[in-house]
Amino acid sequence: MPTELPYAAEAESSLGYEELQVLRTQYYKEIEQGHVTTQSKFNYGWGLVKSNTAELQTEGVKLLQEIYSASPAHRRECTYYIAVGYYKLKNYAYAKKFNDLLLSVEPENMQAQSLRTLIDQAVQRDGYIGMGLIAGAAAVTGLIVAGLVKRSRR
Repeated sequence: MPTELPYAAEAESSLGYEELQVLRTQYYKEIEQGHVTTQSKFNYGWGLVKSNTAELQTEGVKLLQEIYSASPAHRRECTYYIAVGYYKLKNYAYAKKFNDLLLSVEPENMQAQSLRTLIDQAVQRDGYIGMGLIAGAAAVTGLIVAGLVKRSRR
């Protein structure tokens, strides 16, 4: 489902298998050599976040959070992609938390502003779905209770 927000299009796009494989190969090559550069780790984390499976996205968020904690110089880049990762994982509270962190220091950041809109829309959509499920459950419960009451009167 492509977004109409061009700055946040990245939040709803995926990286191809071949592209991710290039990043994975570089990352694991550096692990074997005994030293992983922050850039290779970031690139691989970014690629994982942009993948289309929750397991890989979770791994990507983890790598980016490791960089975020260990390297203050890379926090800005990591913050946005951590927010994107959480958005893709449908963890909107954490997506909003990291995105708001970025907006607090870069209020004019168009990517973060667009991502905020996507997060807000997703929360609203999920809220409507939740209300629909609750209403449906209440209707079914009402029918069951009505059926039981009707039987008990016989």
